[in-house]
Amino acid sequence: MLFCPVADIGAETPSRRDFAEGYFLELPLMRWAGTHYLALDADLKDPRLSPLHAADLSGLPAAHIHTAAFDPLLDEGKAYADALGRAGVKVHYTCHEGMIHHFYAMAGAIPYGKTAMEAAGESIKAALSAHETMAAS
Repeated sequence: MLFCPVADIGAETPSRRDFAEGYFLELPLMRWAGTHYLALDADLKDPRLSPLHAADLSGLPAAHIHTAAFDPLLDEGKAYADALGRAGVKVHYTCHEGMIHHFYAMAGAIPYGKTAMEAAGESIKAALSAHETMAAS
């Protein structure tokens, strides 16, 4: 389960440009955080930082990827879901319309956040139930 994931830490995507400021997670903050999180000589294409640069995504576990429509990370979250699907990984992708980055943790201010988290929990429950049923067969 990934919510608004960073899938290419060095990406320059339309969503990073379009939502660079004014949508909660801002590009200057992302850059600042990167200077504190990464070594100066970090390879931004290292798949441990940027899974979209992995040579092979096949064999990864099923994924549920959630993005927000007004999030700088929107494009890379969608691209990662698409890449997983092309690699044969079972993936369920949801873009939450009208939402900003981290909406799911702001249920006090954004009531839809609670709705989204409850739905995500139900999808995890269903996936685990299906897995248990298959394992018992």
